[in-house]
Amino acid sequence: MSRFTIGVDIGTTGTKTILFDAEHGLVAQTTRESALFSPHAGWAEADPAQWLENVSSSIRELLASSGVRPADVGAVSTSGMVPAVVLADESGRPLRRAILQNDARATAEIDRLAGLLQGVDLVGLTGSALTQQSVAPTIAWLAGNEPDVLSRTRMILGSYDWMLVALGAAPHVERNWALESGLYTIDGDLVPDVLAAGDVDAHLLAPVLSPGDVAGTLSPGMAEQTGLHPDTKLVVGGADHVLSAFAAGVESHGDWLVKLGGAGDILVASDLPLHDPRLYLDAHPVPGRWLPNGCMATSGSLIRWYQALIGGESLTVLDDEAAQREPAQVLCLPYFLGEKSPLHDPDLRGTFAGLHLGHDRADLYRSVLEAIAFGFRHHVEVFDELGVQLGRASITNGGSKSMLWRRIHADVLGAPMHSIIDHPGASLGAALIAAVGTGELDAWADTSRFIARGEPVTPNPDNVARYDDAYAQWRELGRAMAPISHGIARRTRS
Repeated sequence: MSRFTIGVDIGTTGTKTILFDAEHGLVAQTTRESALFSPHAGWAEADPAQWLENVSSSIRELLASSGVRPADVGAVSTSGMVPAVVLADESGRPLRRAILQNDARATAEIDRLAGLLQGVDLVGLTGSALTQQSVAPTIAWLAGNEPDVLSRTRMILGSYDWMLVALGAAPHVERNWALESGLYTIDGDLVPDVLAAGDVDAHLLAPVLSPGDVAGTLSPGMAEQTGLHPDTKLVVGGADHVLSAFAAGVESHGDWLVKLGGAGDILVASDLPLHDPRLYLDAHPVPGRWLPNGCMATSGSLIRWYQALIGGESLTVLDDEAAQREPAQVLCLPYFLGEKSPLHDPDLRGTFAGLHLGHDRADLYRSVLEAIAFGFRHHVEVFDELGVQLGRASITNGGSKSMLWRRIHADVLGAPMHSIIDHPGASLGAALIAAVGTGELDAWADTSRFIARGEPVTPNPDNVARYDDAYAQWRELGRAMAPISHGIARRTRS
């Protein structure tokens, strides 16, 4: 058997690809940047052609640098943003840029569909409320604004599902794309009321597959482009936040993860599905387990925006400067793409408050880091209200490399934060699932031996008290700014 697998994570700002050995673990990894397009307020798009080129060139690089023979790579699996929307023709070619999960253009459509679906228990049926990441409003927006594109569409796919289809798999959507799209029930059946309200053609929706299912093999053309063998299996992966949690050892009831990617995710392992309109519900890759979670519209993407705004200074320098500043000198509302959970308000806008002429870029940068941590604390309050007892906390993805940001999260959340050593995030989760799906790993439990935790960053009691006060002010600021943000959003839309 071929003991190597490849895991791909299509992120908001980059594509990460790893080569994995089912006996010894991570072999090699590489990253390619991805462009985020936001031509109008609240828009978030990406180019699938860039994703495909990123994946093809990354696989070629991994094979060349590792010396692993293509015939020894048994499978490729993918992960990515959810529920991104890719409109493709009958051959799987994208018809426009992908609309990402944090896109907030379909505000009017959300309001219209909410009226049409007043009597439908969407949370009970689908696990999530109607929000800016629901797919039906996005399709309704396309029908009103890009009808020609929609008329030529033959399949609606997610980002990582489209990638497998582009590599040669049969059309499909993964279970958690189906769940978070709001088009399917928790059991994977279509919801006729939602399709009718959004005028979504059921024939454009692909069958639902689960993590570990084999969806096909690499096409000859993509075998030539990637350097892999044509018999390489294509295994269904999953949503980036789900696979990142899986690869960080979030498995027992109450385990939770803070994921600092382009968006910000918080996930809690649960033995039972948890329904609440403020949260999302995803299925754990291990059958029978669940991952109720929240997703904020910005995290790393806000950091990158601020970094570009001040001239591209390195994040290491910005961290060093901000570490010299006192906590919570400036408050930032991180709603620069609206907000997803727990507020579900695409018309919110970003804010800096408390500025004076003595402040500089380091104060504002620290306030951005703190704003994301405050957003996670808002979610922790929701879980607490629902009676969920949180246990071991982990922190992963690109932002977790910053010791300052880890300390800020420990202080704001009042919990020790365990980093994962050499953790590639969702790409590792995808590679592990590929190994399970092809039998290279005997069972889901076999995956835990590849996870190594670092020493936790523990809260500083003095900072915890200061952040408690600042968080209360942050929530008050959010309530005060909401109507102003709504007015700005209405005016700028018109």
